[in-house]
Amino acid sequence: MPRHTIDDLLTFRAVARERSFTRAAAQMGLSPSAISHAIRGLEERLGIRLLTRTTRSVAPTEVGERLLGAIGPRFDEIEAEISALSELRDKPAGTIRITTGMDAARSILWPAAVHILRDYPDIKLEISVNPGFVDIVAERFDAGIRLGETIAHDMVAVRIGPDLSMAAVASPAYFASHKPPRTPHDLSNHNCINLRFPTLGGLYAWEFEKRGRPLIVRVDGQLIVNETSIARQAAMDGNGIAFLPDNAVAAELESGRLVKVLKDWTPPFPGYHLYYPSRRQQTPAFALLVEALRHRG
Repeated sequence: MPRHTIDDLLTFRAVARERSFTRAAAQMGLSPSAISHAIRGLEERLGIRLLTRTTRSVAPTEVGERLLGAIGPRFDEIEAEISALSELRDKPAGTIRITTGMDAARSILWPAAVHILRDYPDIKLEISVNPGFVDIVAERFDAGIRLGETIAHDMVAVRIGPDLSMAAVASPAYFASHKPPRTPHDLSNHNCINLRFPTLGGLYAWEFEKRGRPLIVRVDGQLIVNETSIARQAAMDGNGIAFLPDNAVAAELESGRLVKVLKDWTPPFPGYHLYYPSRRQQTPAFALLVEALRHRG
């Protein structure tokens, strides 16, 4: 339907309900002559009179009443829905879909989300834990959480956690029977717990650095896992040395259940970031989550 026909139908609705060109003009912000011209054009296109005009009044004809009964409720529904959408624009509500790894979900996302869900019952949150990278645009996620150095440059990245560093750890019992390594090269003499990530295909090569010089070491051992929590538990059980983010083993290091080695070979790197497409229009609910997650350290 041509746009001018829709405009003319809206004009007709206003005149038919107000029974006045003047009041309809004031309601629509138009001049009475513009209103009259629109009605005349609509009647000519339809080939039928819609309004009966006298010097004192305006009233719909029988056909005009039929048309008003048909289009009036429909335009009312559209206006009501647009009004409701405008309210949602200003009110934290709706569903937010986030893809993340287990560690970030547990240590950063959930502590912030639990308060938002409690305080804003109209917000729904879907957390999809996936160790691999996900195309958040293709999979229709609102955002993702990954380490800062792995995020594509065409994304908006918001820091949500402090810098991290890797930690080579094992149990005191393991080091009681195995000499702790002094350099990464010494790992060849140890039973190391390997990680296999979907994004890498192969086993994760342990990355070290000292005085600005990187060193990549491929280790060997009896155990290969694809989840950091299993590697942490295996290290605590004395099965060998694991190489994990320091925040994933912070409690165990503090309690003494794990011991960290090669400390001077593991400099900090950018921690977790929330990322989303730069063209994304933020809803109040999403903006609320971003602010709750934003790192202020």
